[in-house]
Amino acid sequence: MSTPTDLRTSVFPTTDAFGSEFPGPMKPTAPPLQRGIGRICVTKAEPVIEGGAYSAKAVVGESFPVTARVFREGHDALGASVILTSPTGQETSYPMVQLWPEGLDIYEAWVTPNSPGLWSFRIEAWSHPWNTWLHNARIKLGEHIDEELLWGEARQLIETSAKETWGIDRSASLAWKKLLATSFETFSSTSPTDLKAMITDPTFLDRIHRYPVRELVTPTADFPLWVDRRQALFSSWYEMFPRSHGARQDKSGTWTSGNFVHATRRLKEIAALGFDVIYLPPIHPIGSAFRKGRNNSLTVEKSDPGSPWAIGSKDGGHDAIHPDLGTFDDFSHFVGEAKKLGMEVALDFALQASPDHPWVKDHPLWFTTRVDGTIAYAENPPKKYQDIYPINFDQDPPGIYAECLRLIEFWVDKGVTIFRVDNPHTKPLEFWAWLMAQMRERHPEVLFLAEAFTRPEMMHALGKVGFHQSYTYFTWRTEKWELEEYLNQLAGEMAPFYRPNFFVNTPDINPYYLQDGNPAAFAIRAILAATMSPTWGIYSGFELCEHEAIEGREEYLNSEKYEYRPRDFTKKPNLNELITKLNHLRRTHEALQCLRTIRFHDTGNDQIIAYSKTSGDDRILVVVSLNPSEAQEGYLRLNYDHLGLDPLLAITAHDLLTDQEWSWAHDAYINLYPAQPAHILVLQQASESKKKK
Repeated sequence: MSTPTDLRTSVFPTTDAFGSEFPGPMKPTAPPLQRGIGRICVTKAEPVIEGGAYSAKAVVGESFPVTARVFREGHDALGASVILTSPTGQETSYPMVQLWPEGLDIYEAWVTPNSPGLWSFRIEAWSHPWNTWLHNARIKLGEHIDEELLWGEARQLIETSAKETWGIDRSASLAWKKLLATSFETFSSTSPTDLKAMITDPTFLDRIHRYPVRELVTPTADFPLWVDRRQALFSSWYEMFPRSHGARQDKSGTWTSGNFVHATRRLKEIAALGFDVIYLPPIHPIGSAFRKGRNNSLTVEKSDPGSPWAIGSKDGGHDAIHPDLGTFDDFSHFVGEAKKLGMEVALDFALQASPDHPWVKDHPLWFTTRVDGTIAYAENPPKKYQDIYPINFDQDPPGIYAECLRLIEFWVDKGVTIFRVDNPHTKPLEFWAWLMAQMRERHPEVLFLAEAFTRPEMMHALGKVGFHQSYTYFTWRTEKWELEEYLNQLAGEMAPFYRPNFFVNTPDINPYYLQDGNPAAFAIRAILAATMSPTWGIYSGFELCEHEAIEGREEYLNSEKYEYRPRDFTKKPNLNELITKLNHLRRTHEALQCLRTIRFHDTGNDQIIAYSKTSGDDRILVVVSLNPSEAQEGYLRLNYDHLGLDPLLAITAHDLLTDQEWSWAHDAYINLYPAQPAHILVLQQASESKKKK
């Protein structure tokens, strides 16, 4: 492992290509992209992030749309393709199709990268003489105009097609030559009937579609695309405090902390629920100065453990483990057992320090000193966090950058593959851009989740500079209209740079929607989160419908942030069966692993939301009541185009939650109630269903 001094020398260039000094530890910006209008006009290409300064995102095997406005002068036909280039330089061409309405000149192709790494794509537009000829022929033949000229133009295009396809598909080239050799025998230059036969021949039309003659080819710049492993898009998170597992209180009221040995014993239960990411709050030593007591109180009892986010004490800082939790061997065993069960460990990365952190003494420039000589603690008025010192990135950037990179690599060496970053929006974006670039180069398999509940532009920017996943406003979206509006944004214009993680609750957030403790409310939110977003998560206790709140606030009473919370995870009511079912369905249905294909359907009731997701032939329709207290009914009107279904044929709907099955001809009557607040349906045409049986 390199030392901070070595890192400063190796990763921070001091001058740009012209010899000018950089103002800080930043890499040179990318060269400007090709700009302007070409011979064929291609504008508004998407997904392009900040003009190509940052990479659009996808994961291995994920299909996503590339769109552009493509047009030209006059009335001649044109064509367009997306050229997707892999990290090894291999190019794949995807034909673009024009979307309705035609007058808007919107072209689209769905492309699919198949390996991780830095890809690129460009759009190539061209004049399409075959389509121009077909358009003119269909009109002129009906009016008996230029019939001999049409045949001469066709002959010329056939000769060109034969030449151009020789190096691509020799069988197609030979077919063109055969057509050319026999054309005067089968098609008379004076017979409109024979020409009409030619332009309606399916084989002929398929060939010119697959191998068009391309003239005036106009490429755009190559736009960057970063492709991650699939876990960056699709995962199920479970948040747990290791210190609460096995914690016990004696008769005198003194607590003994739980540890990694006890927490490891719980992993099988969590894996059985179907989760594949175990997220741990900070596991480091906790400071004693200004330590908080229960419910964030300044009054502290002797055995109060303090907030894990008040990092650092005489026992060490961010590269140490709290002595109560065990040793590095215990942690390694925890990580190893999780991996055996098919789970990854996500560790909290909180760039802040308690007053007792070694950084405070060794690196005073990393903190802000106020006019009275004291170090500024964190606060979000009226909240005050006297036990936490924020980092000041402006007084020693090279030192802070190097230490952060060292810490990430320290824990990667210990088996951590995912980091949940606490409050990234309170640190400079240029730092995150630098760190994400470093990690893509050094450890591209490592993923980062941005915990930022703040202004939309900041949340978006964190995604653009490289965070793989992001917290969202889902926790506060409870009405039908706002859920639909938000998901359309996430699956639409935000999808190229923002991957949502739908946590239903956190140690800090106890939503008002859940505070009456109604199990139906918990079930509804779990179903929505698990089926709307490819990635979702729960904080421990949600499955037990824990709901006690500080009056008038979205905070838990007796928050686990400030005390031990051992639990009996078998007590009733619980959502264990539902959560297990949801995670099983997510693993077995590719449609639920997608974000971009979500579409909403009309129910005629503001208390019932319906949405579908598709992946190939896998069509999932989810219908959920948003009212946890009263029965709701409505009529479901499907958007058949989005589902790829024939509205003239009956539909079989199989409920994956109840194993019921219905046959729908047109609108379907929906009746939901608190004990059964949702349907998760597989849709098939009746003919498809019979074939599969």
